[in-house]
Amino acid sequence: MESFSSYQNGSSNREQDFQKLSQTIGSSIQKISQNVSSMQRMVNQVGTNQDSPELRKQLHNIQHYTQQLVKDTNGYLKDLQTVPSSVSQSEQRQRKMQKERLQDEFTSVLNLFQAAQRSAASKEKDLVNKARAQAFGDPFLPPYKKDNQLIELQDSSASRQQQQVQSLQEEADLRALEEQEQSIRQLESDINDVNQIFKELGAMVHEQGEIVDSIEASVEHTEHYVSEGVHQLHEASNYKNKIRRKKVIIALIAAIVLTVIILIIVYSR
Repeated sequence: MESFSSYQNGSSNREQDFQKLSQTIGSSIQKISQNVSSMQRMVNQVGTNQDSPELRKQLHNIQHYTQQLVKDTNGYLKDLQTVPSSVSQSEQRQRKMQKERLQDEFTSVLNLFQAAQRSAASKEKDLVNKARAQAFGDPFLPPYKKDNQLIELQDSSASRQQQQVQSLQEEADLRALEEQEQSIRQLESDINDVNQIFKELGAMVHEQGEIVDSIEASVEHTEHYVSEGVHQLHEASNYKNKIRRKKVIIALIAAIVLTVIILIIVYSR
């Protein structure tokens, strides 16, 4: 009784772990979906009259946060695969359906997230190229200061102050462009990370399918062995009945023969 109770407790704990992980994954997927909606709204504002440095900073922050949430959710899905299976076949099928549903939902929201990432990267690249073209004359040249030949040196103090202000503005524009380009490179790196998660999801689904096929095959073999065992028990029972009938018949024949012998002896006297 004690070992059976321990088994029940272990099974209950496994089920609690599975359900807890499933709820965590579901909540994460919902949060990712909400963040993607916010990202899409911000991306639509980039390059319009509503665009601003604050808007892009918010976009970068929510993209970074969602990227980490995506990685965490992918890890939770992997942990879900390692939770020991229960013995009940119906419970195994229920878990399989639940895992497939979570994987499908995660894949769908991941597609939306990557689409928002690509759209943000494309828009920001266009804006950076336009800014470099306006400031430095050629969007494909490195973003350094203008050629000194374009600046005419004058002796007046007002002209020197104007040049200093212009130089400071150029340096500020240069730093802003470098920060934007760094954000774009980070965004492209995040997009590659999401591609890797897609590959891991595909491998996870394939591996899960093989495990389920193995479980179903084991169940079919078990059912076959049980059916074969019942058939053999039935044949053994029939065999015993036949032997029992033979013994009864032999006993009756022996009794008849003995009776005949006794009668012969009695009448011969």
